[in-house]
Amino acid sequence: MRQLPVRMARWSARHAGRAIAGWFAFVVLCLVAGIALGTNEATTKDFWVGEAGRAEATATEGGLERSPTERIMIRARSGELDMATAGAAARDVTERMRGLPEVESVAVPVRSKDGEVLLVSVVLNGPELEGKKNVVPLLEQTAAVGADHPHLVVEETGSPAISKGVNDQRDEDLALSERISLPVTVITLLMVFGSTIMACVPLLLALSSIAAAIGLSMVASHVMPDAGVGTNLILLIGLAVGVDYTLFYLKREREERARAGGRLGPEALVELAAATAGRAIVISGLAVIVSTATLYLATDVIFSSLATGTILVVAVAVASSLTVLPAMLVVIGRRADRLAPRRAARRARRGKPARAVKPETGRVFGALLRPARTRPALTLCLSVLVMLGLTVPALGLKLIDPGKDTFSRDIPAMRVYDRLTESFPELFVTHEVVTRSTSEQAAQVKRALADLGRRAQADPLFARAPKEAESTKGAQDAKDATSPETPTNPKVPETPTNPKVRQSPTNPRTPAIVEPTVRTSADGRISVLELSVPHPAPSTEAIESLTRLRQDHIPATVGRLPGVETAVSGDVARGRDYVSHESDKLPLVLGFLLLMTFLMTVWAFRSVVLGAIGVVLNLLSAGASLGLLVLVFQGTWAEGLLAFDSLGAIASRVPLFLVVILFGLSMDYQVFVVSRIQEARQNGMSAREAVLEGINRSAKVVTSAAVVMVTVFGAFVALHLTEMKQMGFCLAVAVLLDAVVIRLMVLPSALLLLGERAWWPARRPGRTVRAQEPAAAGSPAEVG
Repeated sequence: MRQLPVRMARWSARHAGRAIAGWFAFVVLCLVAGIALGTNEATTKDFWVGEAGRAEATATEGGLERSPTERIMIRARSGELDMATAGAAARDVTERMRGLPEVESVAVPVRSKDGEVLLVSVVLNGPELEGKKNVVPLLEQTAAVGADHPHLVVEETGSPAISKGVNDQRDEDLALSERISLPVTVITLLMVFGSTIMACVPLLLALSSIAAAIGLSMVASHVMPDAGVGTNLILLIGLAVGVDYTLFYLKREREERARAGGRLGPEALVELAAATAGRAIVISGLAVIVSTATLYLATDVIFSSLATGTILVVAVAVASSLTVLPAMLVVIGRRADRLAPRRAARRARRGKPARAVKPETGRVFGALLRPARTRPALTLCLSVLVMLGLTVPALGLKLIDPGKDTFSRDIPAMRVYDRLTESFPELFVTHEVVTRSTSEQAAQVKRALADLGRRAQADPLFARAPKEAESTKGAQDAKDATSPETPTNPKVPETPTNPKVRQSPTNPRTPAIVEPTVRTSADGRISVLELSVPHPAPSTEAIESLTRLRQDHIPATVGRLPGVETAVSGDVARGRDYVSHESDKLPLVLGFLLLMTFLMTVWAFRSVVLGAIGVVLNLLSAGASLGLLVLVFQGTWAEGLLAFDSLGAIASRVPLFLVVILFGLSMDYQVFVVSRIQEARQNGMSAREAVLEGINRSAKVVTSAAVVMVTVFGAFVALHLTEMKQMGFCLAVAVLLDAVVIRLMVLPSALLLLGERAWWPARRPGRTVRAQEPAAAGSPAEVG
């Protein structure tokens, strides 16, 4: 592995044209292959987790799975709703929707309790996840009905429309993040290199790596289904690591160029850079890949999709740094060598002195390093205490699975959803009780489920309104109200009714108590009971209703029947079971992550002590960033500052994903900094001198790379989706803390205090003689 980066750089340097053409041919091939195969998207069953997943699998087996449903609301633009006009609009909606191939059925209209809204429910064909693809024609027809009835507001919502709105908003947000991060990245690179060409090289390679990774991810989706989040992560991680890896390589090549003073050609310079920075890039990339691969242990389609996207883009970024980058540097170097005499002559004619080599560490970095250099013990203690203090809020971490109730109200379908649930609170949440039994037990199960429904309705946490299509008398009344023969019939019921409805005698606005209807499969083995809860999914009441259903009502009814399997699904059950599933997997993932981090560091530097230090430092960085995440997003004080509505908790996917990614990214800086220290040590410096030399030489480039990462991740704080805000914030804060506090204060302080003991059990190497003419010798001396 030590010689691989050098051999690759040597070949690319000697065949620069072929290397560059081959790279871009590879990128095009990846895109063409991905487009040709398309993306194999995850299906509904890929998301089944826990008891809710078992319930949905059972319901699907019996043909009773949940179908994507849209709700069209008709209300007056001002004043009271005129039922004649509303009825005409409802007939128009019904006729238009029934004519669409995407629609399975249209229910009869139902009037809200206050009489101000007429609701038409439309069931789409296909599985639940397909709804967001098929909803566009429905939205178009709804808009057309609204245009034909200007005195009414005709609007549509539902899970398909909301999902489409979220996807559209995410695409707009990603474009916004690119508009923010790309200019800042270019400016940062210009400040580092002072050259437009050199600044464009990292950006070009990062973008080409992202393009290749997207194509490869489409191919990989046929092995592991894509959950719809992989591309977002490829863009996020690809720009960060792609620029970073190229930046480290470029800085080392320029350093070797300055040291050589014109005595070495471009080919020799890239070989020297490959022997040091190239090796560090390979180790760093492997560390990120190994760390990210632990996400597969979560056995979750979303985490698997995130892991696949990250692994692919990091692997491609490493490959670009080892192949096409040396070739581009040789081309740029040859051009610079041709222009150098003319530039020198021009400066001489103007009486300007030759440009002096800038010091590796400026005033700012020197000031940051001074505490560790002069008082390492005090600096170490104070820095660790600060990081531990930032970690404390993480002890109060609360997790939530964000559902549609948490999405941004900038999405039109979400604003309609709020109006829908205000008029029809029973549509907030539905618990689905699914049973499996023998055919002989079907009647007994149906009675037990009916008893369960009655017990639930007596519980204040529950409310039940029958489905529009299940209402006998209510359906006939609605049909009469909207049929051509009776277009002005004002007798649309204020609440859906059937012969078993009992209206509350004390409060006419209280939801009706309904004898629930049980749906049963054709063979009688599988049954589904739906129970409505008039509270949003993330609310305490909705969660408590699920707990009471599972622990009290089911055991007292259908749970008593021998041999009958029972499980509960629904929006609340899905979220709670998903959080529970992740919590159960967290120790396994974290344990393997710590082990892999330790082993990778020991393998890279042959030091058990450095391996232990790496684990501790990564834990400090991850803990502090999670603590700040909880402090900012779990409360409400920062809502106005960062433009979000607090969920009172952290999105359940965020902590596990962030810990894994942060460990990988922290290894980036660990490898690059310690590699420079190891190189100085192998060149004969004392332990103290090697630490100071390595930190001095790496501080500026590591901090510049951190600025790029912080910009890329920080741009996600401007997005609408709270989950993405949390990810971007935590990643940006973690990288900033890692680059400044960990790498400039904690790490050098610890290494200065440990001295040679930091490298145990490796022996102190003899002095390595640096090769001055690698091109003539055949290969550069192995350094680091």
